[in-house]
Amino acid sequence: MMGYDGYGWFGNMGGMGGFGVVVGVLFMAALVALLVWGAGTLFNGRVATGETPLAILRRRYAAGEISQVEFEQARKTLA
Repeated sequence: MMGYDGYGWFGNMGGMGGFGVVVGVLFMAALVALLVWGAGTLFNGRVATGETPLAILRRRYAAGEISQVEFEQARKTLA
C-alpha cells in the first residue's frame, strides 16, 4: 500500500496536502451558501411580510397583474 500512513484517505487529504483543505473549506462554504439561497427562494419573503391574502390580492390588482373580474372572483372566494 504505497502512501498509506494508517489514517486512511483523510490522513493526508487524499494526497493534496494544504490544497485539499482549501478546496474542502470552499466546498463547504458553497454548500452553506446554496442552502441559504435555496431557503430564501423557497420562502420568497412571504413569511416575513405577514401580508394577508386579501392584501396580496389588492396589491396584485393595483399592479395590473390580474383583471377586475379575476380580482372579484378571488375576493369572493376568500370571503
